[in-house]
Amino acid sequence: MNSLFVFGKVVSGDAFTDREEETKRLVANFKYGMNTFIVSPRRWGKSSLVKKAKDLVEGAKLKVVYVDVHQCRSREEFCERFASAVLTQTSNKMDEWLENARTFLSRFSFGINASADPTNEMSIRLELSPQERSMEDLLQLPESIAKKKGIRVVVCIDEFQQIGTYVDTLQFQKELRNVWQHHEQTSYCLLGSRKHMMESLFDDTSKPFYKFGDIIYLQRIPMEYWVKYIIGKFKQEGKSITRKHAEWIVTQVDGNSSYVQQLSWYVFLRTDKKTEEAALHEAFCELITQCSDVFEAKTDSLTAYQMNFLRAVADGNNSGLSSGQIIKRYNLGSSANVATIMKSLIEKDLIQKEDNKIFLTDPVMKQWLRKR
Repeated sequence: MNSLFVFGKVVSGDAFTDREEETKRLVANFKYGMNTFIVSPRRWGKSSLVKKAKDLVEGAKLKVVYVDVHQCRSREEFCERFASAVLTQTSNKMDEWLENARTFLSRFSFGINASADPTNEMSIRLELSPQERSMEDLLQLPESIAKKKGIRVVVCIDEFQQIGTYVDTLQFQKELRNVWQHHEQTSYCLLGSRKHMMESLFDDTSKPFYKFGDIIYLQRIPMEYWVKYIIGKFKQEGKSITRKHAEWIVTQVDGNSSYVQQLSWYVFLRTDKKTEEAALHEAFCELITQCSDVFEAKTDSLTAYQMNFLRAVADGNNSGLSSGQIIKRYNLGSSANVATIMKSLIEKDLIQKEDNKIFLTDPVMKQWLRKR
């Protein structure tokens, strides 16, 4: 039986709601070889959108490769993860991708990481010499395989903004652009959840990835889609929830896709036949409890000023944070200090700017801070 509400993993099937226009646009980009940037906060459905487009376009003549580089801390780790994903996902046969590794990565030593668990993908482990600075062979890999097999390849790289943290990042960005811009049978879809870091990569005329491709900013899924979806899921199992209660669920988590699904599930579990007010509040308390340890870890090392600033934003102060009144009320020091705090919290991905207003990146953290 399929999960009723899906969270904590990539969403597919009837759990994937709306995103019709974004799906059409991404499918067209995949089909016609257009490079793409996708930007949105975490848990808004970037990966699910890519999977949806992949399912619609992938076939014998088009392969879509997905690689998550969130845990890659260096260019070497990035290239190893990149090569492993390209090799294993452009062929279903182990002997074929091993042959491609021997053919196109002859300058590198490599080993195979195999798991006894058939649900885990096998991966390649490269032994990169410290003296080997050129990664061109690795970066050419999807194009080399595409030409050999007579196919087209789309490489989707999730959390791409991570490359901005590497040592000598600008040089690495130049290497990527210099190789990828010449590919004829390979295109790239670069996803990121930290808007300011992604924009620093592609929205700066001095940076290598400026004008590299189409840019898609994911917006919140409209309320009407969520309400229809939630009511339909409850009805499917012989339960009912009013439009007002469904809207409350969406509003409480600011339309964050993953949290909408998670909170809906907690409400569903507390509903016998018809959702009651008490079930809503009990479910939301559980959601906050589930997230508390993560929030504690994220804020544990913050200064008192930084915590005070987060509380100010949680209280609904989205602008005018450097005003004397706000500074005094929340003990923020000075207007110069506020600018420093803001910059630091944006870099930590705890707050974000939207239309010159400041918001907490995580809507449930807002409620957690208020409860504290």
